[in-house]
Amino acid sequence: MTTRHGEITRETPQNHSKNVVRRRNLLFALILALLPALAWAQGASEFLAGASKSCPGCALERAALKRRDLSDADLTGANLTGAVLHRARLARAKLAGADLTDANLNKTDLKNASLARAKAARAMFYEADLSAADLSGAELTEAKLQKARMVRTRLDSARLGEAMLTGARMDEASLRGANLAAANLVEATLRRADLEGADLNNAGLVDAALREANLKGANLSEADLFGADLTGANLAGANLSEARLSRAILTGANLDGANLKGALMPDGSVHE
Repeated sequence: MTTRHGEITRETPQNHSKNVVRRRNLLFALILALLPALAWAQGASEFLAGASKSCPGCALERAALKRRDLSDADLTGANLTGAVLHRARLARAKLAGADLTDANLNKTDLKNASLARAKAARAMFYEADLSAADLSGAELTEAKLQKARMVRTRLDSARLGEAMLTGARMDEASLRGANLAAANLVEATLRRADLEGADLNNAGLVDAALREANLKGANLSEADLFGADLTGANLAGANLSEARLSRAILTGANLDGANLKGALMPDGSVHE
C-alpha cells in the first residue's frame, strides 16, 4: 500500500509480479558481476597454496614466492607488484601484461618466458636468466639488471631508460627501437645484438662489447663509449654527436652517414 497525493493505492497482483521479476533480474545481474572477482580470489588462494600454476589476472601484490617452481605458469596480466620471486623457476612462464613493478626477481630463471608489455619499473633482476625471453614493449625503466643473462632475448621497443645493465650479457639480443637513454651498460656484452633505431642517448657503454652489433640509425649522442669494442659494428646513419669514443675499437665498423659532430675520437681528436 502506498500513498500518493494523499490517495491510497494498492499494489495489484500484476504489478507485484513485475516487481518480483525485476528484483530477481537485479539479483542475477549482481551475482554475474561478482563471479569474476570471486573466481580470481579463489584462483589466487589456490595459486598461493601451491595447488595451481594458473592465475591469469590475479591480485598477487607482495606475494611471497621465493624459490617456487612456477615453470610454465600462466600469470598473464597478474598484479605482482612488489612480489618476491627471488630464485623462483619461471621458465616458459606466461607473464605478458603482468605488473612486476618493484618486484624482486633476483637470480630467477625466466628462460623462454613471455613478458611482452609487462610493467617492471624498478624491478630487480640481478643475475636473472632471461635468455630467449620475450620482453618486447616491456616497461623496465630504472630496472636493476646487473649481470643478467639475456642472450637472444627480445626487447624490441622496450623502455629501459636509466636501467642498470652493468655486466649484463645480451649477445644476439633484439633491441630494435628500444629506449636505453641514460642506461648503465658498463662492461655489458652486446655481440651481434640488433639495436637498430635504439635510443642510447647519454648511455654508459664503457668497455662494452659491441662486436658486429647493428646500431644502424641508433641515437648514441653524448654516450660514453670509452674502450668499447665496436669491431665490425654497423653504425650507418647513427647519431654519435658529442659521444666519447676514447680508446674505442672501430676496426671494420660501418660509419657511413654517421653524425660524429663534437665526438671525442679514439685518437684523442674532436670530430668537427
